[in-house]
Amino acid sequence: MVKFVLASGSPRRKELLEQLGLEFEISSAHGEERITKTKPADIVEELSQQKANEVADRFREVYKNDTCVIIGADTIVAFSDEIMGKPRDKEDAVRMLTQLADNTHQVYTGVTLVILKDGDRKAVTFHEKTDVHMYPMTEAQIQAYVATGEPMDKAGAYAIQGKCAAYIKGINGEYNNVVGLPVARLMQELLALGLIS
Repeated sequence: MVKFVLASGSPRRKELLEQLGLEFEISSAHGEERITKTKPADIVEELSQQKANEVADRFREVYKNDTCVIIGADTIVAFSDEIMGKPRDKEDAVRMLTQLADNTHQVYTGVTLVILKDGDRKAVTFHEKTDVHMYPMTEAQIQAYVATGEPMDKAGAYAIQGKCAAYIKGINGEYNNVVGLPVARLMQELLALGLIS
């Protein structure tokens, strides 16, 4: 019996995993994020490892007789080598959206699977990158979108699955990666590891 644990309190990641039909429990990572890398792909992999490992330490004893897979993930938005996290305030959200509008940026999600089985521990880490092309936005449109509050807890100050969908011209790569979890790639990795069939 394989038990799955999502090391994230993100409602979006929870929804995406539920879409796959996987049964899982949630145990959020609370540790401080330590970034030692500089490239976006390396940063998301590093942060996903920290989250998955922190939760795996908690579950080591809980599922001693089962196979337990901890899923850690981290998503960042990058534009012209600038990493855009969650906006600090409304002005910061306006600044980010002004840069992203009428441009192409990248969304990276790193995923780490920590597999606990028979006292052994194994980790697999990967990332996905999606290019997102946005339509132009007027200052009034940006202000109106920020006023909805939606951008405030989102990397890059927007939600592709929310009201900002009106300004997404197109994407190259996995859509769900932009939402916060590349579920198709995740399924392929789980299949390759023999953790699902």
